[in-house]
Amino acid sequence: MIQVKENNTVKVHYTGKLSDGQIFDSSEGKEPLEFTLGQGRLIPGFEKGLIDMKLNEKKTITVSKEEGYGEPREELIQEVQKSQLPPDMAPEVGMGLISKTEDGQEMNLVIVEVKEETIIIDGNHPLAGKELVFDLEVVDIKE
Repeated sequence: MIQVKENNTVKVHYTGKLSDGQIFDSSEGKEPLEFTLGQGRLIPGFEKGLIDMKLNEKKTITVSKEEGYGEPREELIQEVQKSQLPPDMAPEVGMGLISKTEDGQEMNLVIVEVKEETIIIDGNHPLAGKELVFDLEVVDIKE
């Protein structure tokens, strides 16, 4: 029977959960996720968990923070003057912002604190520092 190997293109149904069971993402009710292993599009632990799975096999994997989104990085948390925001913006904790780097890349930020004159923004991935659990089902394998 065919098994998932590096460089295979696979279709996978998945449900991603935090270690407390809270679901953060799922393909349930949608098309399965299709991707080619080894291209670095997904976190390493997700791809490693699929290796050697068979067609229609289901399993649950646990992905360490090192194999997921890594540890939160202090340098991605910054204090910014409110005067640098658009004048019509009312910043709130949890609000998402998009910033462009000098080379034109977009960076997703979240406001984590609002002070009198400044806000604290966090550019870490929301799942950084967290252990992740995925329920996986392989629905197609192309070599």
